[in-house]
Amino acid sequence: MNNIQEIFGILLVITSIFDALKYSIQAVKIQKAKSARHMSRKFTNFAIMNDIVKLAYGIAIIDLFIITSSILALICMLHLWYETYLWYPYRYRGLYNFKRPNIFVYFINSVLPNKTRKRL
Repeated sequence: MNNIQEIFGILLVITSIFDALKYSIQAVKIQKAKSARHMSRKFTNFAIMNDIVKLAYGIAIIDLFIITSSILALICMLHLWYETYLWYPYRYRGLYNFKRPNIFVYFINSVLPNKTRKRL
């Protein structure tokens, strides 16, 4: 029984590498295009929230496979989130006095629904 758990744990880590790679690939695409116009901030926020909960669960039950898989995904998702922050299509981008909003303001804005949030 223990060998089966280890085999599936290793498979979990391997598939997590592929899961993390998809976020890295998306971040690289944003860098090359120099625009995050078609990237959903809500999607990235939900994915980060999912892996934070998965990491907490892995720590609670002390499962190194779950911890490793969630850390791999979180690193790549945070890279994607940061690239989206850098290349988000802000309303005043390109104007003479443009300043990117504070990262905390950007985070709060990305969590709020479209009807209530202020357009950056």
